[in-house]
Amino acid sequence: MAEAADYVTSAVLIGAGATAVMDIWTMIRQRLLGSPSLDYGLVGRWLGHLARGRLRHDQIAASPPLRDERLIGWSAHYLIGIVFAGVLLAIFGLDWARNPTIGPALMVGIGSVAAPFLVMQPAMGAGIAASRTPHPAAARLHSLVTHAVFGGGLYLGGWLTHLVLR
Repeated sequence: MAEAADYVTSAVLIGAGATAVMDIWTMIRQRLLGSPSLDYGLVGRWLGHLARGRLRHDQIAASPPLRDERLIGWSAHYLIGIVFAGVLLAIFGLDWARNPTIGPALMVGIGSVAAPFLVMQPAMGAGIAASRTPHPAAARLHSLVTHAVFGGGLYLGGWLTHLVLR
């Protein structure tokens, strides 16, 4: 039972930390490059409509707004980060959390870009891997770099969690 608690605690701390690192990167990228960040309110709108049975939108921004969509979107953003940390721990075990290495963290972080490319972007009207956006190659590159930063955040989160739970 203690191992299950360690697993959950580690996943929450590592995932929330990695997601925060990704958010800090997004703010830096926005200030330095003028790149817009994802509106998590639109993610909440998509999830809210999904709960009502609608998976796909031509343009999520044109879909009717929902109450608390920003809170839903931001909560989902952090929950998804925690789930990917859980995936990392499920694949590489709690031993990874006790002695984090960069390779597995980057593998999961970069691999996590499949979720927006294959699920969220198509469902929100942007097409597979942002193919329906004005600048698909730039959008893909930003997503890939951001998810690599998330992988770095998993690694950093692993070390910070290791120090806290030691």
